[in-house]
Amino acid sequence: MTLSATAGRLAAEVTTSAAAETHGFLSPTGVEISFVLVGLVTFGAALVTVTTRQLVHAALWLVVTLGGLAVEYLLLTAEFIAWVQVLIYVGSVVVLLLFGLMLTRAPIGRSPDADSGNRWAALTVAVVSAAALVWVVVDAFRTTWIDLDGPAAGATAVTGASLFQNWVLPFEALSVLLLAALVGAIVLSRKTTPGTTADPSTGKAPTAGAPAKPGPAKSRPAAEPESARARTGEVGPAEPEPAEARPAKAGTGEPRPTAPRTDEGGVR
Repeated sequence: MTLSATAGRLAAEVTTSAAAETHGFLSPTGVEISFVLVGLVTFGAALVTVTTRQLVHAALWLVVTLGGLAVEYLLLTAEFIAWVQVLIYVGSVVVLLLFGLMLTRAPIGRSPDADSGNRWAALTVAVVSAAALVWVVVDAFRTTWIDLDGPAAGATAVTGASLFQNWVLPFEALSVLLLAALVGAIVLSRKTTPGTTADPSTGKAPTAGAPAKPGPAKSRPAAEPESARARTGEVGPAEPEPAEARPAKAGTGEPRPTAPRTDEGGVR
C-alpha cells in the first residue's frame, strides 16, 4: 500500500515536471492569453483617453482603462489590489472627474482647447517612461524568484506589511502631495464677489455684508429745471390737445387744426 502510494506520487511528480518542461513560449495557457488580450484592450483605451478631444469621452475611456487594470490584477491572483482599484479609482476618482466636468460646465462636445502643440514632447516622455518601467520589471523578474508555496502575494496581510515596511517613505510623500492638492483646490474655489476689488492695504477682498469704509461723500447732480431743458431744446414729445380745447376758426363752428409736433419740439 505504501509502495504503491509512493510510486503514484513519484509518477505524478515526473508527469508534472515533464509538463512544466514542455510548457514554453509557444504553448501559453488560457490565463496568459487572457492577460495579453486584456492588456491590449487596456492599452487601446488609454490611447483613446489621452487623444480624444471630448472631455466626457476621455473620462469614460478612463473607466475602461482602470477596469482593464483591475482585471489584470485578478489574473495575477491579486484580488485585494483588484478590488481596491475598482472601489477607489473606478468608483471614486472617475466619478469625481465627471462631477467636476459637469459642475464647471465644461464643453460636452469636441473642444478645440483640449489640444496641445507639445504632442511630440509628450510622446517622447511616454516612450521613455514605458521603456524604464519595462526594463525595471524585466530585470526584477530575472533575478527574483516568486515562492508559490508561500502566502498569496495579493493578500491583505502581505500587502500591508510591504506597504508600511518597504514603501513607507513613498506612502507618506503621497499623503503630503494629496494634502497639497486639497489645499490648492480650496484656494482655487474661493472667488471674490463680482464688482469687488482687493483692499490695497491688506490685499484682501472685502467680505459680503461688511460695512463700507468712510470716505468723501459724492454729491448727486441736482435735477435740471424745466426752463433750462427748454432752452437747450431737450423737450420731449408733447401730448396732443383734445379737440374740445382747440380754438375754432372764425366764422365756422369747426375746430382749428393744430400742427403736429415732432420729437424735437418743432413743427412738421
